[in-house]
Amino acid sequence: MSATSTIENTSILQLLACKCPRCRKGDMFIDKNPWHLKNTLKMNKICPVCSQPLDIEVGFYFGAGYVSYALTVAFSAVTFILWLRFIGLNDETNLFYWLVINAALMLSVQPWLMRVSRTGWLAFFVKYDPQWRIHPPKKLERTNKDQENNW
Repeated sequence: MSATSTIENTSILQLLACKCPRCRKGDMFIDKNPWHLKNTLKMNKICPVCSQPLDIEVGFYFGAGYVSYALTVAFSAVTFILWLRFIGLNDETNLFYWLVINAALMLSVQPWLMRVSRTGWLAFFVKYDPQWRIHPPKKLERTNKDQENNW
């Protein structure tokens, strides 16, 4: 197994690339660019590679808000540590500058973080299957097509 194929099969890298958690090959989102804001959260109904349903139940992705919160807190902690290390906190002005820069950075990466949050949330419930070509995806237990667009 080459180093390239090992990197391609790493779950964290596939999560950050918003790939299907079951096969780690198919794209979860229709548009690959998260900064096309009209299409940021438009998802495929099923994985184009392994046919895993990506919309498990009505309201399923509300839980992705927890993942998004954890990612934004981690992002802010990293930027704060980097700010302390390289700039320092000599006075209140430096803290204000960090807050402004951190807020601008968070706004700029938010479309990508929302996608990664959805991918991470789905990965809690759909596990990687190295034999995905042989095993069909599990059938959905709770779907209600009548309620699908009622928010």
